[in-house]
Amino acid sequence: MIRTARKFLRRFRRDEDGAAPMIEFVIIFPFLMVTLLTAFELSIFAFRQNWLDRGLDLAVRDVRLNTGANYTHVQVKDLICDYSGFLSDCDDLLKLEMNPINPRAFAGFTGTADCVDVSQPLAPLRSFVHGNNHDLMLMRACYQYEPLFSGFGLGQQMTKDGNRYFPMVSLSAFVQEPSS
Repeated sequence: MIRTARKFLRRFRRDEDGAAPMIEFVIIFPFLMVTLLTAFELSIFAFRQNWLDRGLDLAVRDVRLNTGANYTHVQVKDLICDYSGFLSDCDDLLKLEMNPINPRAFAGFTGTADCVDVSQPLAPLRSFVHGNNHDLMLMRACYQYEPLFSGFGLGQQMTKDGNRYFPMVSLSAFVQEPSS
């Protein structure tokens, strides 16, 4: 039995039929896998970005229509997390900024988005200012998530913080409705 197996393995090792397709496979397979995993990572990113945009739009609608309510940062964040159901650990990884802006001398947010960095100590809010009736407001939400393939393909190219989280940013502008 062992002698038959050894003969078969020796004959298999010496046989060169099918060697050319194997070499092509070994050369092309890594490129195909990188392309496949990059496409999958990009689709998950787009899916999460759409849910963040949807959650922010619906939460902004609530804030816009309830001018006198003076929502806190935590309340608006809870609204966004409730409306965007797909974002995991949203309460801990979402940070908001809201400012009134002058429409005649538009100056958006300064600098990069204020995101949560769980590898650093907790930083205070940069700005969350309520507007009055008819004020033009700008809200920016930053959600951090960990790419599925953080060391491969697109996930490797993403700029991540100290805890391997990648920021997604969504903006929304609205006018405060007058309260009756």
